[in-house]
Order: sequence, then structure tokens, then C-alpha cells
Amino acid sequence: MTKFTKSPSRRGFIMGGVATLAAPAILRSTRAYGATPTLRIGHVSPRTGPLASFAEADDYVLDAITKTFAGGLENNGKQWAVEVISKDSQSNPNRAAEVAADLILGDEVDIIVAASTPDTVNPVSDQAEINEIPCITTDCPWQPYFFGRNGVPGEGFQSTYHFFWGLEDVIGTFLDMWGGTGVGKSVGGLFPNDADGNAWGDAENGLPKPLAAAGYTLTDPGRYQPLSDDFSNQIAAFKAAGCEIITGNMITPDFATFWAQCAQQNFAPKIVTIGKALLFPSAINSLGARGDGLSSEVWWSPNHPFVSSLTGATSKALADGYTTATGRSWTQPIGFKHALFEVVADVIKRAEDLEDAAAIVSAIASTKLNTIVGPIDWSNGPINNVTKTPLVAGQWQREGDTFDLKIVANSSAPDIATTGEMKLL
Repeated sequence: MTKFTKSPSRRGFIMGGVATLAAPAILRSTRAYGATPTLRIGHVSPRTGPLASFAEADDYVLDAITKTFAGGLENNGKQWAVEVISKDSQSNPNRAAEVAADLILGDEVDIIVAASTPDTVNPVSDQAEINEIPCITTDCPWQPYFFGRNGVPGEGFQSTYHFFWGLEDVIGTFLDMWGGTGVGKSVGGLFPNDADGNAWGDAENGLPKPLAAAGYTLTDPGRYQPLSDDFSNQIAAFKAAGCEIITGNMITPDFATFWAQCAQQNFAPKIVTIGKALLFPSAINSLGARGDGLSSEVWWSPNHPFVSSLTGATSKALADGYTTATGRSWTQPIGFKHALFEVVADVIKRAEDLEDAAAIVSAIASTKLNTIVGPIDWSNGPINNVTKTPLVAGQWQREGDTFDLKIVANSSAPDIATTGEMKLL
């Protein structure tokens, strides 16, 4: 990453050790203007650990953003240098909080961004809220983001903003995908004992009520511990209930274990639609022939009809650029990681005073921007501090030696074209 000259300290002191995780907001000192001022952006994502697939494209996106920001950005007629400082959460919520506190109190970032499940997004957002630092996050359904942080509808948060879809959207796309298959309406649910799993399985705000309203019967054997090595109880419950559809939200290692044990125990559902675990080509490829026909939500793809406000690149161009540079297949988080910095660049240009955190927050709240993942507009959201992006459903279908993620259901976002038809396992 390009580094720029560090400006004088903007905070009176830095609390050391664990105390930084609950530090009160610290007042900033005035920035010196002898040279081109620098605005620092902190970035947190899970580079290592079980969520590392979400950060697979980080190097590519951050390298491209650094080059884009190399000439600086203009605000109120003045040029600002921009520095991005990225840190690894190690797929651990406690570590995410620690590195966020370090970015805020040690690196003195002006804005912090984060992505990749509640395990990253929530602790980073909490640190930003405590320290009154503007924060933008994505790649996490809005319910575990908002309610997982004890958000109060009508009040929300002061410094932290989020864009992504919600559980109502993913449920709608799953029902859209299943509806025309003729498969029986008995569904088995797999929900881990973590922020995502508890939100997806929640009796009031999760899958149970809308599935029941659509005529489906949900068998939920209860929460399992992440990185479990035995899903025999769940499989037995699904067999007993005659489940033809399996759904839920899992990390990739857990699904691999579950799916292998399904084969061993002769359980063969006709549809398997799992959030999170089945998003990535690497996960599907690792399953071999048993990856064919698995399905999931699709947040972003080369077929999405959106363009970057920052570079003018189409979704296809961004995906193709990644494949050309790395030799790897595109992944869904590429678009959302890029969009984070689209929003940051737009905020930097519009903020009335980049020395004032409140002015930056105000610019975030007033964002109306068409990005590579769709429109971002916090005046139009389901709840405070949240705006939604479109969602469709897809199925991995084998073509020769490779898998292609076909968009097979798009009722909620018809401007995102379908590219295939749903097939049963």
C-alpha cells in the first residue's frame, strides 16, 4: 500500500491493552496544513481463518483502489492524499475488535470500513461507535448487523452505517427458486450458534415465520457449534421429517462435513440451498462432483447490470480483471469490497469538513450513489443506518471440468437477468 506522511496526533492519548476495546471517544487535535493533508481509511477483513474465502480478493481490490487514490481526492477545492491501512481479523470477533481499536487509536484513521459476516462487521462497528469514528460496512445481512449490536429501531447508531440485503430478501429469493420445482415443502434447517445462525433461525425475524406462511414445514434440530465434526443428529431429524429441501447458514468447513456425512448416511435431499458456505468457487470445487446442483444467494456477479462510480468499470470488467490478474474465478465479495471504497470516495468529496467526524458521518448519511452493487441510499432503508442492495438466487452447475454459478431466480430484482434454470440434485 502507498503510505503518506503522517500528520500530527489528533487524539490526546491512546489507552493501552484491553482497555482500548471500551475506550470512550477521544477528542481530536487540529490537523497541520503545512503539506498536503492525508485522510486515513482503516480496513478490516478476515484474511485468515475459516472466513478467509470472503477476503480472497482483498489484495486485488485494495491494490486497485490504492492506484485509483494515488493522485488524491479533492474536497472543497483542496487536494487530500488518501492512505488505506488494512488489518486481518483472523475470522475472530475479538481480534476484529482489537485491530479496529488499533486502527482508530493507534493509526488514527478518519474512516473505518469492514466486511464479511457479523463476526467482522459487528465488532468493528462497535469500536467505531464507541470512539465516534465514521464507519461503513457490508457483506452481512442487516438483521444480525442491527439487532446483533442491540440496535433500537427509530434510534439506530450515531457513527456507523451498513449496506447489504436482509433476511427477508434471502428468504424471498430461496422461495422464488424452490417454488417452481415441484419439490415437497418439508425443509430442514441448519443454523450454527453464532450471530448469523441465530439470526437466520430466529423464530420472529428469521426463516420460520415466512416459510410457514408460504406453506413450508421447517424442521430445526437446534443450534450446533461451529466447526462441529458430527451432524448425525441433524441428518436423523431431517430423515425422520422427510425433508426434501435443506437450507440454513453455515461456514464452508461445516457444510463440507455435513454434506460428506449425508452421503455416508444415505440422505439425499432434492434441493440444498445454504447461505455463506456455498458462495465461493473454491468451496464448490473442493466438493468435486457433489458440488453440482448446490444453490445459494447471489449478491453480485459479472452479469449484474451495474457500473462503478469510481472507475466506470462494469461488473463484468471488474470480475474479468480479477481473473486475468490472479488466474482465479471471480467471487461475490469483489463487488462489495470495491463498492465500500466507491462510497468512501464519494463521502470524501462531499463532506463539508474532513477534519470533523460529524461532518463525515453526515456525508455518509446523505449518500445517494449508483455503485457496482446497485444504488446506495441511506434515506431509503428498512431501518436506521441501513440501506439494502438487490439479491437473486443461483445454482452451481457443472460444465465440463468447471462449475458456473447460474442465476436461476430473480423475481425480486428482474433487472438482473437469469442465466440458467433450476435443476434438482
